[in-house]
Amino acid sequence: MKKIVVAGAGGFIAGYLVKELIKKGHIVRAVDIKPLNEWYQVFPEVDNLVLDLRIKENCFTAVNGYSEVFNLAADMGGMGFIENNKAACMISVLINTHLLIASRECGIDRFFYSSSACVYNGDKQTDLNNPGLKESDAYPVLAEDGYGWEKLFSERMCRHFVEDFGLITRVARYHNVYGPYGTYDGGREKAPAAICRKVIEASINGKKEIIIWGDGHQTRSFMYIDDCIKGTIDIMYSNIEEPINLGSSEMVSINELVDIVEEIAGYRLERKYDLDAPKGVRGRNSDNNLIKQYLNWEPSIPLRKGMKKTYDWIKEQLLHDSKEKKGINRLNK
Repeated sequence: MKKIVVAGAGGFIAGYLVKELIKKGHIVRAVDIKPLNEWYQVFPEVDNLVLDLRIKENCFTAVNGYSEVFNLAADMGGMGFIENNKAACMISVLINTHLLIASRECGIDRFFYSSSACVYNGDKQTDLNNPGLKESDAYPVLAEDGYGWEKLFSERMCRHFVEDFGLITRVARYHNVYGPYGTYDGGREKAPAAICRKVIEASINGKKEIIIWGDGHQTRSFMYIDDCIKGTIDIMYSNIEEPINLGSSEMVSINELVDIVEEIAGYRLERKYDLDAPKGVRGRNSDNNLIKQYLNWEPSIPLRKGMKKTYDWIKEQLLHDSKEKKGINRLNK
């Protein structure tokens, strides 16, 4: 049994992580900046704290008395958010920096940092048939402006806290995590959830058209949340000292992702392409040779299986919201 702090616990991935750590019998402190009623998942049996971890003093409050830290806290979202909020994304550097300082001074034994595939050199992501980004492809540096640069800088901070102070740190580069209990509207959602929402809303409202950002040929790999949580925990307690990919190697185009969702929904739509919308790099995939070498494992939940679970959950939320709105409208008549 360990005493573990999860930073960003009100978010999508960290909520699942808290759930898994509870299941394993650990004592957990969950920390997030959002009010508790806005957390994706809340577990009353843990110590839930609402703190702004950009503030140094709050990081000491968060880690004091505990032995390990998982840092998944960041101001982030899908490509639309990242491209239009570069300063906000960069300010997240304060969270990791202050957590590292507090962890060192409070005697934390082990520290995990959630990085991103956005650290990778953009020139290595121009091919739609991307063979997979190796960990070494982060250098020479040409990271995603704002978000990617912050992630890469924070990776280096972890490295130097190992070299200078002996703090054990582990870093995973997440590739497009999706699943139930994730953001599906409001501007921070990523492609799997956004496409599910668009197809569901069209089917509910009888619409025949879907707007796709870019030309639909851009390629990505998407990792289901269960694989992400297993990989995160395994990497934390491994001997992997360098940043490592944590992502699926099942690459698809955005058009193919829409195909999958339409098949799940049993509903076909005419596609309209917004070529001026944020669309990111042309091709991104995860090279999993290193994680297979270290852990004899890689994320492997099939995209269609994960998308079916995600689609069903988002549909349930949207139908519930629709019923509530109808009820309010009836009351206001």
